[in-house]
Amino acid sequence: MRRLITFITATAAAAALAAAATVAATANTAPEGAVQSASAPASCDSLASLVLPNTTITGAGLVEAGAFTPPGPQNDRARAAAARTYGGLPAFCRVEATLAPSDDSDIKVEVWLPAADWNGKYQAVGNGAFTGSIRHNSMAAALARGYASSSTDTGHEGNTASFGLGHPEKVIDFGWRSIEEMSVTAKAAIEAYYGEAPEYSYWNGCSAGGRQAMKAAQRLPEHFDGIIAGAPGNDWTGRAGGALRVAKPLEANEAARLTADLRELVHGAVLEACDAGDGVTDGVVGDPERCGFDPAVLQCADGQSGSCLSAAQVNTVRMLYSSPENPRSGRPITGLLPGSELGWTDLGWTRSARATGLEQFRYLTFADPEWTIDRFNFETDIVAAEEVDNDTLNALDPNLRPFFDRGGRLISYHGWADPQISPANATQYYRRVVDAVGDADTVHDHYRLFMAPGMGHCGGGAGPSRFDMLTALENWVERGEAPDHIVASRERDGMVDRTRPLCPYPQQAVYTGTGSTDDAENFVCRAP
Repeated sequence: MRRLITFITATAAAAALAAAATVAATANTAPEGAVQSASAPASCDSLASLVLPNTTITGAGLVEAGAFTPPGPQNDRARAAAARTYGGLPAFCRVEATLAPSDDSDIKVEVWLPAADWNGKYQAVGNGAFTGSIRHNSMAAALARGYASSSTDTGHEGNTASFGLGHPEKVIDFGWRSIEEMSVTAKAAIEAYYGEAPEYSYWNGCSAGGRQAMKAAQRLPEHFDGIIAGAPGNDWTGRAGGALRVAKPLEANEAARLTADLRELVHGAVLEACDAGDGVTDGVVGDPERCGFDPAVLQCADGQSGSCLSAAQVNTVRMLYSSPENPRSGRPITGLLPGSELGWTDLGWTRSARATGLEQFRYLTFADPEWTIDRFNFETDIVAAEEVDNDTLNALDPNLRPFFDRGGRLISYHGWADPQISPANATQYYRRVVDAVGDADTVHDHYRLFMAPGMGHCGGGAGPSRFDMLTALENWVERGEAPDHIVASRERDGMVDRTRPLCPYPQQAVYTGTGSTDDAENFVCRAP
């Protein structure tokens, strides 16, 4: 089946590029002696006649510099936000298309093509949760750097999994096929507009976009030269089950819940126990996987109340940290890590993690809109979720050799304090790739994972969480300069007050012993 899919992909891509070449040849006809190049693209309107398999072009028009307004209600606040995000953009050709690779597919795609000063590259951007919408803000960031960019609504509208109820083809579209179809369409539009294919193709996404990134590396290794996978939710069904495993008993027992004050109490105790473990006391846990914090130290003594935990609350903390095995695969369903406590909620994981988990089981696993969390049984339901998914949404295949053999480069990053997708999911997957490939050096030559102490979900948190992964990936793909560290910064009150190197896993940033501990120059990357 995989071989058939690959053959179909190659055939569709060839047909698409052939069609693009035909349109480009027609559109780029110029007087004798004229030079046609990326700086002199075809007419944007001409892309409306682009003919591609399973594709309907629904719009093609030039957007003047700073003139883009995203769809949706327009009020003063929305217009001000749009001006901040899109007001500085250069002119671009906006192509809108609907893709139908199956009889039940309805995949919306947009491709943005710089009208001038194209950098010769293509960047696809990822989505979030079950979101079915074009990511215009992410496309704007790519366009601002000179990229041609594309985004997809993954084949449905709205941020719910209800689209999959009775629509297995739409689930495949969401899982991975929309990525493939979008890539083929975008590259054909690029070639038609500029008269040449992109020199390099990149994927950039976080959270669900990180899951898509991993899916692209695993299932579509020929589509992208470089991939950024931020906080990847690659164990999609496992994360869903992990969040519900905690939420179920907390819904039933209010006394076992952790209020905001108690979550701060636990976090303070974690810092006291593990902050200095990396040699620097800086308000974050540098290596939470080696933090041996035991919440029992906070359990109330007889007659004590106030700044302590009941036995049930101690059990809640342990439950959040724990990683029980998937009975089907034996793979741990990773829990949250010490240092993430300020992102917890009264019902455990974040609201988004619980909502996504409920949607997964309600609509995709059991196809029952009335299914509720109180019916969840971890031992059986986590197995059912993985079996029903059948590698559609999950991105767990550790064999990245096809992507590596093609010369692909993958940068992943994850915040150690992420309360929404367990960072242990990222480190576990990295180790599984090393085991599958059988050569740590080969993996290191193509795939690097950067863990950010104190960072939350895709950013934020107490640690430095601002960094430029894209430039690091460009240098690796285009110049062969592998990133041995990436400098992250933290801003407070509009000023950078701390920088720190992020190191390729399993290395960690180690203080040299001299100079400010808020300056990245005073740290080196070393294996623990």
